Amino acid sequence: MGNVINLGRERKRKQREAAKRKADQNASKHGRKKAEKTRERKERAQLGAKLDGARLEPPKLAVAPPIEREPPNDSEPESPPSAGPSD
Repeated sequence: MGNVINLGRERKRKQREAAKRKADQNASKHGRKKAEKTRERKERAQLGAKLDGARLEPPKLAVAPPIEREPPNDSEPESPPSAGPSD
């Protein structure tokens, strides 16, 4: 008599293997190696730190200027808008 296997577990194992094969194919076709990505990130961080260290003035924060508003004119009372044409 053969070995007893759990069909659900076996199905999931096959699916994982197929997904791993496809991911490896896509990575070799389109992607870069993890070491290349980490090396590039590290170089970018070092260059950014070097540039920030050579900065002559601190970075300016992007803050919107305050809105200037005219103070209300209290000498003239506002009249309510008319409802229609005055003939």
